[in-house]
Amino acid sequence: MEKNIINTNNAPAAIGPYSQAVKVGKLLYTSGQLPINAATGEFINDDIKKATTQSLENIKSILEEAGTTIDKVVKTTVFLKDMNDFDHMNEVYAHYFSTNPPARSCVQVAKLPKDAIVEIEVIAIA
Repeated sequence: MEKNIINTNNAPAAIGPYSQAVKVGKLLYTSGQLPINAATGEFINDDIKKATTQSLENIKSILEEAGTTIDKVVKTTVFLKDMNDFDHMNEVYAHYFSTNPPARSCVQVAKLPKDAIVEIEVIAIA
């Protein structure tokens, strides 16, 4: 199987030696998306709802670049700086995955890049 690299200007550029996403066969694997607005460079780190929205919008942009959509996501992993933000993150997340939601893991981590409050990655059917 061939490995295809996916990149879009509608999501933040990688801040390290990794790709925004990799497509292998019929699956797409995204890298974790921080709450950075690609158009403005704004880093949202003071409101978990806004940060979650931005991370998921970045994911949507990557999925679209790969020719797929958010309803094709089969697995997500959400990394939270503070598990006390879970309910607010979940409220936003539920709007993006309102029907037939994917499998999900959600964990609190000691620290994320740029000291972000949330980072989200997905696996989708491409």
